[in-house]
Amino acid sequence: MSNTTEFDQDKNLRKIVISSILGAVIEWYDFFLYGVVASLFFNHLYFPSFDPTVGTLLAFATFAIGFVARPLGGIVFGHFGDKIGRKKVLILTLQIMGVATVGIGLIPSYEQIGIWAPILLIICRLAQGLGLGGEWGGAVLMSFESAPASKRAFYGSLPQIGMSLGLLLATGVIALLSATLSDEAFLSWGWRLAFIASAVLLAVGSYMRSSIHETQDFKEAKEQRPEVKYPLLDAFKRYPKMMIACMGARFIDGVSFNVFGVYSLTYLTTTHNIHRDVALSSLMIAAIVMTLCIPFWGAVADKIGKAKIYGGSALMVGILSFPAFWILNNYPDHFMLVTLALGIPFGIFHAAVFGTMAGLFSESFDASVRYSGISFVYQFTAIFASGLTPMIAITLTEWNDHQPWFLCIYLLVVAIMSAACTVWMARMRKQQLLDGHN
Repeated sequence: MSNTTEFDQDKNLRKIVISSILGAVIEWYDFFLYGVVASLFFNHLYFPSFDPTVGTLLAFATFAIGFVARPLGGIVFGHFGDKIGRKKVLILTLQIMGVATVGIGLIPSYEQIGIWAPILLIICRLAQGLGLGGEWGGAVLMSFESAPASKRAFYGSLPQIGMSLGLLLATGVIALLSATLSDEAFLSWGWRLAFIASAVLLAVGSYMRSSIHETQDFKEAKEQRPEVKYPLLDAFKRYPKMMIACMGARFIDGVSFNVFGVYSLTYLTTTHNIHRDVALSSLMIAAIVMTLCIPFWGAVADKIGKAKIYGGSALMVGILSFPAFWILNNYPDHFMLVTLALGIPFGIFHAAVFGTMAGLFSESFDASVRYSGISFVYQFTAIFASGLTPMIAITLTEWNDHQPWFLCIYLLVVAIMSAACTVWMARMRKQQLLDGHN
């Protein structure tokens, strides 16, 4: 191979990684921005006729709607990602997501247009879910499939940084607006700026993604198996046990993220009356730690194994939820302790789960059905693991007289299940290699 060819490949890989990270940041910013705002005050803006607890549940119900739409987006865009290519689908999903997010920023309140306010909110949230449903699989595959075989876990982890950066950007923008505007101005129009600003990010991301090349894995898959008509059905036919195992392993990611990254804000601000700026600051620091840890764990996974890192970290998240919520429950106004309570299980060990997930799932399917397979696994499981978790968390703490221990037990049970499924995946992957499958 000539030096020119190697240089071109390295240049394309860098462009792919940058565009995947940037696109993922935009998509996750849009998606999490809704979660942050919903957890703080959407109950007052769009469901004002209900008591605070019911209003919060309804706000989180619209949050869950986005997760319900994600499997449909994963099925549709995963299908076309395997049929016509990863690049074209990624540009389209980014545009859908961006337009929906700007739309949320323009929806009047319940007091202004009545029932149409939550209806429009639901429509935009559905569009967000559809866009994100196709985004994740394509973003990680562009990096994973373009990387050298010995570094695929590391490069596959890089788009995952978009999740923590998106969360950091979403919470940071809301914290900045909240700190610089009066409460009246912030609740009236200030929060809308964070959603409308997505238009700028959309333009930049679309430009970046238009300049990358399709992956070699996809090109080879189309040459070797051009007859695959319905990739998702083919994935279920050829990998039925692996699909189930991946969904079980995925559960801890969705539950832990929404417990620590979303529900913790409600727990601190509603149950313990901690000011939202303090809660957001602790969560932002945890997101920074996560951003640094995701590629670190990806590199480690290339050395010692993706399944080992994923399964072991899943267990640690479940175990550490108990001391973390003990701190949140007993010292909610102690900034450093709260930051540690979120930073260790969420910033470090959730990062290990999320950082190795892309490589672990992607290597479980061949390229002809890979986009459809990992998108369905990730997005279908999100309905239960992610979309319902904030409501489950509220219900479990309400049942336990506002104590978090039922929630911690739930998180630990999920962690054990996901670790067991990861062991199952590793055994099936070993058999795949023995049978001569990549």
